[in-house]
Amino acid sequence: MQLRHEQRQHIETLIRLSEGQAKHLDGCREVIRRSWERCVGEYRLDPGRPRPVRVLTQQALKEHREPVDELLHVARAGVDQLFAQIAPLGYVLLLTDRRGITVDFRGQPGQDPALRKAGLYLGADWDERYAGTCAVGTCVHDAQAITCHQSEHFDATHISLTCTAAPIADPQGNVIAVLDISALQSPRSHESQNFGLSLVSLYARMIEDAYFLHRYRDCLILRFDTAREFVHLNGRGLIAIEEDGSVIAANGEGRSLLDAHLRRWPAWTPGWVPSATQLFEAELGDLLSIPATRDDQIRAFRVRANDSTCFVTLIEPRSRRLAPRVVPPSPTPVPALDRLASDDPAMHRVLKLARRLRNETVSVLITGETGTGKEVLARALHDSGSRADGPFVAVNCAAIPESLIESELFGYLPGAFTGGRSKGMRGLIQQADGGTLFLDEIGDMPLPLQTRLLRVLAEREVMPLGAEKAVRVDLRVITATHRDMSELIANGRFREDLYYRLNGAQLRLPALRDRADRHYVIRSVYEALVAERDSDVRLRADAMSALLAYAWPGNIRQLRNALDFALATVEGEEITVHDLPEECQGGLAIAPQVIDVTPQPACADDDDAQALHALLQEAGWNVSLVARRLGVSRPTVYRRMRRHGLVPPNRREARCWPE
Repeated sequence: MQLRHEQRQHIETLIRLSEGQAKHLDGCREVIRRSWERCVGEYRLDPGRPRPVRVLTQQALKEHREPVDELLHVARAGVDQLFAQIAPLGYVLLLTDRRGITVDFRGQPGQDPALRKAGLYLGADWDERYAGTCAVGTCVHDAQAITCHQSEHFDATHISLTCTAAPIADPQGNVIAVLDISALQSPRSHESQNFGLSLVSLYARMIEDAYFLHRYRDCLILRFDTAREFVHLNGRGLIAIEEDGSVIAANGEGRSLLDAHLRRWPAWTPGWVPSATQLFEAELGDLLSIPATRDDQIRAFRVRANDSTCFVTLIEPRSRRLAPRVVPPSPTPVPALDRLASDDPAMHRVLKLARRLRNETVSVLITGETGTGKEVLARALHDSGSRADGPFVAVNCAAIPESLIESELFGYLPGAFTGGRSKGMRGLIQQADGGTLFLDEIGDMPLPLQTRLLRVLAEREVMPLGAEKAVRVDLRVITATHRDMSELIANGRFREDLYYRLNGAQLRLPALRDRADRHYVIRSVYEALVAERDSDVRLRADAMSALLAYAWPGNIRQLRNALDFALATVEGEEITVHDLPEECQGGLAIAPQVIDVTPQPACADDDDAQALHALLQEAGWNVSLVARRLGVSRPTVYRRMRRHGLVPPNRREARCWPE
C-alpha cells in the first residue's frame, strides 16, 4: 500500500511514542494521548503496519444485532432525523454495539466504494483494540463523547477521516451502543467539529431516554427538569419508581441526582438507593397526585441534595396493570393563604405550616428580605384563623420615632405627659384585643420597650403610661423582620428571652428571584393593580419576559411599584418592555446609552427644561414620539418631565403625577 507523506509522518510520530521518545506530544489532547499509549503498550498495535478494514460476515453481524434489536427499533426515528441533518454536509452515520461493531448505518449510495474502503459501513469493526484510536473505540473505552479528528486517529489510513461519537447507556449506566457521525474529508481545524459533538451528544441522549421510556413503559416514571417549559417535551431527568416511591432505575440525569444525594447522605448499607420522596422534598401523595392536581400536570419540588428547585411530571403506565391508586384528598382550601403562591416549593412549606398555625395562639416570627410580603402573610394568617372577626393592628417598629413608640404601643392616661391628648389614648396593643397584633421590623424595637413587651406576652396584660392598674388583653402576636436576629442578640441589641417568646414558630419567606412561581406572582400583582384602576391595559409578552428575568432586589414591593409606574405612564392599550422602569428592562429594551455625567450649571438644567418643553409642544405632548426623537425610553422622558415640573395638559387640573 502506497502511503502519503502525512501518513508516513504520522507513523514516525507513533513509532517514537512506542520507543518512549515522545512522552510529551505537543498539541496532543490528553484523551488521545492516553489512547495512543494503550494502542502501543496494551494492545501491541504496530503503527508501521496499518490494518485493513475488518467487516463482519452477515451471520456474525446478525449475532451482534440480536442483543440490541430492541434498541435499534427505538433508535430508528432518532437515527433518521440525525442523518437528515448531517447528510447534506457529507457525513455518514454509524450506530455500533458496545463492542464497536457497526450494527446500523446511514450513508450516501454514491459514496459506497470510498466508504467501504474507509470502514464507514455496516458490519465494520471499530473496536479500539483492533482499529486503534478512533471515535467509536475510544468512546466505548472512556464512556464519554469524543471527536477523533484526522491525525488523532492511530491508524495512518484513517487520518483523512473526522469522526464524532457519543455513548448510549442502559438504565444502569452501562454503555450499550455508540452513535457516530463521520466524514471522509473535513476542514483541518479540530474546532470545525464542535457543533457535531454537541449534535451527536444530544441525539444520543434522546435515543437513550426513548429506550428508557420503552423499557419501563409499564412503570410509573418521574420526568423532571430545571425549566418548567421543557418538562413534557424534553425533560432531562427520568426516574422509574414503584407504587411505594422506591426507585427502580434512572437515566443519566436521574443517576446524577441519585449520586448527588448519596454524596450528601452516604448509604449506611451497600446498594441502598434513596426513594423518590427522599430525593425530592415531597410526600408520596404529592408525587402520585401530580396528574390530577395540576392543570399542566407539572409540579415544583425542592431537590434535597442541593436545595435547588426542579419541575416534575408523572408519566403513568400505558398498560393499566397497576392496582388503582387512591389519590390523597387535596387540603381544605384556605383562600387567604392559597392566593399567596402557586407552585413554589419554599412557599408550599411556608403555607403548609401557616395552615396548621392559623387557629393557634402560638406567636409567629416571619422572616425574609425586605419586600417579600411579610405583612401580607401576617394578615392572611389573621384572616384565615379563628380571630378573623377581631382587629388586625399592624405596627412598623422602624417607622415610629423612638420617643413616641412607647406611648403608641402601650397608650396613656389623661395628663400622663405634656403634649398628650387630653383624653388619653388606647395603645395599639389594647386596640388589638381580641385579634392580632403585628409588629413589623421587630429587630428595630428599642431595648427598654423589649422588656415591657416581654411582660405583655408573659402576663397577657398591658400597663398604659400613667396607669396604676394593668389592663388584660387577649391577642395573638405576629412579628416580622429582615434582620439577622442571632446577630442582634449577640451584639446585645435584642433580648434573647423575648426572641424565644416571639419565635414560637418561624415562617421564612423566599426572595422573589428564588421563587418558581414568579409568573404567578407578577400576574397576580398586575391583575390587582388593574382592578384598582378599573383598567383593561394588557401586559405584553416582552414586558413579562423582562419582569421574569429581573433579579428584584426589592422583591414584591418593588414589583408592585414597577407595575404601578408602567400603568401610570403607559399611553396605549398594552404595557411593553419600554414602559417598565429602566432598571427592569434589562437587555430587552434599548441599547445602553452613553450618559454625560459632567456636573452642569443651573442654567444648563433650565435649558434642558426649555428644550424638553419645546419638544413636547411640537409633538403634541406625545411622549412616545419625543422618546424616539431623543433616543431614550418613555419612562426616562416622564422622569425628566417630573424633574422640571412639566405637566401634560390633561393632568394640569390636578397638578400632580400619579405615584
